[in-house]
Amino acid sequence: MKPPVALTIAGTDPSGGAGTSADLKTFGALGAFGTSVITAVVAQNTQGVAGFEQLAPDFVRLQLENLLADVRVDALKIGMLGDAATIRVVAEVLRGRPARYVVLDPVMVAKSGHRLLAPEAVAALRDELLPLVDLVTPNLPEAADLLGQKEVDDEAGMAAQLASLAHLAPGVLLKGGHADGEESVDLLAIDGATHRLTAPRVTTKNTHGTGCTLSAAIAALRPQRADWVAAVTDAKAYLSEALRRADELEIGHGHGPVHHYHAWW
Repeated sequence: MKPPVALTIAGTDPSGGAGTSADLKTFGALGAFGTSVITAVVAQNTQGVAGFEQLAPDFVRLQLENLLADVRVDALKIGMLGDAATIRVVAEVLRGRPARYVVLDPVMVAKSGHRLLAPEAVAALRDELLPLVDLVTPNLPEAADLLGQKEVDDEAGMAAQLASLAHLAPGVLLKGGHADGEESVDLLAIDGATHRLTAPRVTTKNTHGTGCTLSAAIAALRPQRADWVAAVTDAKAYLSEALRRADELEIGHGHGPVHHYHAWW
């Protein structure tokens, strides 16, 4: 067998719902062999983040270079990076184009409100990393942070911010999960076109790791699909079902994880 190999560069999550834990589960669920490089060790559960320890940038580089010297990587998902020095290490590696497809989830703030990217690192993420990836997947708070603008809450505001973000990265999936309404609307700008992707909004408290899961799903599926639109569409369908089935799991006392293995359990 020669399955597509997906790599996640991100932080940990002991509760298993986000970070590299969510990414590896998603990769496997969608037919990709998962590999991982750790950027930070996070003390976290379903109720929030207690703190994290950033790994030395040179050690992140060592993990990356050691893996890439041996293992073929078809798709790369980037999550929590934590600081500007780590962002620059990852950017240096990306300039060598180690994977055909690169997806960036700009992890900045945990659902609990704990900041996971130093404020001074936002500029490095925006200016040094975004131009090197194929697709960036910000939610509405992250989009506002990247642009230095007020967070929007409607589709017109999303369209305006999407246009601004499209100048920063080759492809942008602006996620509307933080907006209101019965329908969740995402806007995808890729290959010179804009696509409106919708899904019924799922009512559940178990939404831990949704951003990690979606970006990992896109990375896992892109080598298996004809184009980015198909990969994103199918990744959204996978996440929607994982959200619909999330209440079947009893994990923790806070915002539990989505059901990554809903097709088997």
